[in-house]
Amino acid sequence: MLPLRLDSRRLPAGVLITVTGEVDATNIAQLETYVTKKIVLDEPLVLDLGKLTFMGSAGLHVLLRLNATQREHGTSLHLAAVSGAPARVLYTTGLWDALAIHPNVQRAITSSLNDHTVPHPAHARRR
Repeated sequence: MLPLRLDSRRLPAGVLITVTGEVDATNIAQLETYVTKKIVLDEPLVLDLGKLTFMGSAGLHVLLRLNATQREHGTSLHLAAVSGAPARVLYTTGLWDALAIHPNVQRAITSSLNDHTVPHPAHARRR
């Protein structure tokens, strides 16, 4: 098993988190804790999964929770460079079409910036 490694950097709007290695039930708490500490509510989150080699069902649940949390706060989750086994898992579960998945990090960042510039209806000011 490849150890889970996480890295983050601040974007003009939001955060990019790079996930390397394998995500399964043994390290899912590490992933959730890290992401929770790094995200900025009301700003997009980009997960670079290009170096993710395995993702079990626990990882899928985290992605769904993150997606729901981001939407609740009027923003978005973007996945970048998903390939190999993690891509197969997302395809076979039908989540590939339910999540914002981009071919590379740059496209994910661009899309997240575009999403961030459009005010979410739930957060629009009332007059």
